[in-house]
Amino acid sequence: MKLSVIIPCYNEKDTVATVIERVRKVGLAHEIVVVDDGSTDGSRDILASIDPQDDLKIIHHPHNQGKGAAVRTGFNAATGDILLIQDADLEYDPREYPTLLRPIEEGITQVVYGSRFLGGPRKAMFFWNMVANRTLTFITNLLYNAILSDMETCYKVFRAEVVKGIPLRSRRFDFEPEVTAKVLKRGYRIYEVPISYNGREWNEGKKISWKDGVIALWTLLRYRVTD
Repeated sequence: MKLSVIIPCYNEKDTVATVIERVRKVGLAHEIVVVDDGSTDGSRDILASIDPQDDLKIIHHPHNQGKGAAVRTGFNAATGDILLIQDADLEYDPREYPTLLRPIEEGITQVVYGSRFLGGPRKAMFFWNMVANRTLTFITNLLYNAILSDMETCYKVFRAEVVKGIPLRSRRFDFEPEVTAKVLKRGYRIYEVPISYNGREWNEGKKISWKDGVIALWTLLRYRVTD
């Protein structure tokens, strides 16, 4: 099965080249689809300087639309059998790919999430970020009859036919609850595996805020009663 790695990128000039290098070093990606979401910090110049091998597709949004919009663009452009979301920062380690892919390759499941709360090594998260994450995950479980430990994780892996058959509309960080809600409503059971996590500080470019938590809660409630 061919793996497509989707990398949404917005103002990540200091890390995006390193992330692509690390993905290539793992040697599992058939293609790497980078969607630059209207960066203004020089990320586009960095992407233009990367060795343009056959495995790399770079797509530019003319202006910033949000992570969800970038991921959807990446999904539409991907040609692999398995789609894996990778952030353009250094919080998540591509060396986790074998662990993330194994349950799909072995036919155990069609959707895998990498959980930061199942015992893998991690840099300490901010307390209130952890509370918000746990709260949103609990509400997800309550509304959709699941037992997830980390709904908001970046590392989401899908058989292509699963996610490409779901109408996705979210443009920002509400992508995480939307895709989770719609996957669960369609009867797919999400398989979680432990991953490591190296969370960055606010002054290093962390972008999510408390407002995104409120939007995520509304998204979970909304898609419980509509599609």
